[in-house]
Amino acid sequence: MIAPVNALQDATKSGAVLRNLRHDIPASLVVFLVALPLSLGIAIASGAPLMAGLIAAVVGGIVAGLLGGSVRQVSGPAAGLTVVVAGLIGDLGWPMMCLMTIGAGVLQILFGLSGVARAALAIAPVVVHAMLAGIGITIALQQFHVLLGGSSRSSAWENIVALPSGILNHELHEVIVGGVVIAILLLWAKLPPKVRLIPGPLVAIVAATVFAIAVGLDVERISLSGSFFDAIAMPKLPGTAPGGESWVHEIGTIVVGVFTIALIASVESLLSAVGVDKLHNGPRTNFNREMLGQGSANIVSGLLGGLPITGVIVRSSTNVAAGARTRMSAVLHGVWVLLFASLFTGLVELIPKAALAGLLIVIGAQLIKLAHVKVAWRTGNFAVYAVTIVCVVFLNLLEGVAIGLAVAIAILLTRVIRAPVEARPYGGHESKDWRVDIDGSLSFLLLPRLTKVLSTLPDGSHVTLNLNADYIDDAVSDAISDWRRAHEATGGAVVIVETSHANLFSAGTSRPKRHYRPAAIGLLPWRSARASQQDNANAGVRAGIDEYHRNGVAMLHPHIADLTDSQNPYALFLTCADSRILPNVITASGPGDLYTVRNVGNLVPTDATDRSVDAALDFAVNQLGVRSVVVCGHSSCGAMMTLLDDTVDKATTPMGHWLEYAHDTLVAYRDHHPARRSAESNGFKDVDQLGVVNVAKQMERLTRHPILETAVASGDLQVVGTFFDISTARVYEVDHNGIVCPDRPAGTH
Repeated sequence: MIAPVNALQDATKSGAVLRNLRHDIPASLVVFLVALPLSLGIAIASGAPLMAGLIAAVVGGIVAGLLGGSVRQVSGPAAGLTVVVAGLIGDLGWPMMCLMTIGAGVLQILFGLSGVARAALAIAPVVVHAMLAGIGITIALQQFHVLLGGSSRSSAWENIVALPSGILNHELHEVIVGGVVIAILLLWAKLPPKVRLIPGPLVAIVAATVFAIAVGLDVERISLSGSFFDAIAMPKLPGTAPGGESWVHEIGTIVVGVFTIALIASVESLLSAVGVDKLHNGPRTNFNREMLGQGSANIVSGLLGGLPITGVIVRSSTNVAAGARTRMSAVLHGVWVLLFASLFTGLVELIPKAALAGLLIVIGAQLIKLAHVKVAWRTGNFAVYAVTIVCVVFLNLLEGVAIGLAVAIAILLTRVIRAPVEARPYGGHESKDWRVDIDGSLSFLLLPRLTKVLSTLPDGSHVTLNLNADYIDDAVSDAISDWRRAHEATGGAVVIVETSHANLFSAGTSRPKRHYRPAAIGLLPWRSARASQQDNANAGVRAGIDEYHRNGVAMLHPHIADLTDSQNPYALFLTCADSRILPNVITASGPGDLYTVRNVGNLVPTDATDRSVDAALDFAVNQLGVRSVVVCGHSSCGAMMTLLDDTVDKATTPMGHWLEYAHDTLVAYRDHHPARRSAESNGFKDVDQLGVVNVAKQMERLTRHPILETAVASGDLQVVGTFFDISTARVYEVDHNGIVCPDRPAGTH
């Protein structure tokens, strides 16, 4: 029996490979068409031999594609390294650049073997974004001179100074060719998605080249020194450095260069891999393996005379969008580049340099993302962003990143020192009740602010001190304890509410691993209230109210104070009257967010004389302007149990009369409605299958409801279905066919 089983497994695997290749081969061709012009342009911007860009594209596709830890990432020469590479080639020459690429690859392999690959992600994202923006500005400044028919200078400042002269003395034919490329690339982003399946860079370069030949423009074209295989050679160093000195005198520059290439290539590759993981639902990236793959690719690229390699988000996102399934797409793209470079080099020499300059200017501009600027401004990190850009552009990349990180750390320390400490009265300005909120890392650095705020509290006042801290050291613990004793000695009262695992009692004795969010309002009284209810229901309610007045008022008041005269909910939430459903908790919403309607079985009455739900729909949609109506069913629903139980006489009870509104739900369930099959396939028991069908049927009613129909049809209002599984405390999204994503709760997809 073993042989047939193995044969069946082999046949299954072969079938899977063939099915994947149906997607991987077309995707690889699309990526190849994107990578070809980009690789040539990056080689020009780096001051490297043109073939070095194609060698890096081939090695990045095949070696990094086979060995890397990201299944759908595509590697090759990247714009993020052009500034560093261009500077090192100018200082040390191309042969030494190849050896440094090998050294950087070795360092990346050590990163992977040591298991510290994720440490490269410790660089603040705002610094990485600013670094890329600075590189983009530098590339654009360099290539603008090439587009004008001149040559780029050695520094950004010199490029800026020379810009007026370059504009006045431009070569018109070069400007026209470069302008055609820029215009096509800008227009391409506005075309329909089906048209954009053809790579814009390829269209722009081909169109500009054909235009230049057809019109007979006198432009400088790319010149390749020999064939692709002639360019492949082990790097050989001359006896002295380019300046005529011994290589010993350049050892410091070489070491810094190797470290810089390895660090930037690693960070860019890992960030790209993280971005790619967000674009698909396949296997996640193994970061240590990704470092091994990138390091191996850089060693091979350096040995063959290619540029440094990184994972590239432009090619990788194109790969995912084109439908790639496995790493074979990246590998095959490298094979196509190899075939083109070895067989069609004559076509490459037809491309005008100004065309590639136009492409690089657009690439440089695209590295400056408005979304990153907005995030930096919104999060208070714009100073870090601006300082990093200026330093990358006018100093160098490594110094720019180092200075940016230093500024980011300084701002972080300032925020720690100025952790939020706020005191305010509640219940009116004349009230003796005060609330103090303290958040963040509470170290001795906070003592000056903390003691100052606590000293402003009136003697004899009743203070609720809310601590939401990820760390509390003994200095802060002692300070709060001393203040509490002194305040209570004046006749005041202090209640301390600790909503995280870091607390005053254990201050300084542990090292918390994360920042805990405050406990949701309403969670605090549960245990004490339930304990009281065991003896007396009245006592339980009173105990809960007392607990609320002690701790809940101070927590709730700041959130509800602005809602005194009006409400502005974003959704009407129709759910069951079952006591186990907590709408605000399972939707992580607060006061004023949900306009909640509850009834037995979360039903929408079909009788025109029953306006119980209609009134709420009318008010919520037409008066409050909600944009969503949510139906939430739940497991183990008593209404569904009664509906399903044929032995119960429903005609003689109020419950039975009400459940007449669910008759069509029962009929749909017995007719094996798609929602029932969906719930059944996910292991739900009969009563819960009926509950899911009920949500689907109520959604149908709401979609056709006279009050909602017009808004739903226009897209101004959404009807959403959810199902709360009490046994797992998870909420699942439901559509007209049942459970949407059985493997993931609602809101996670």
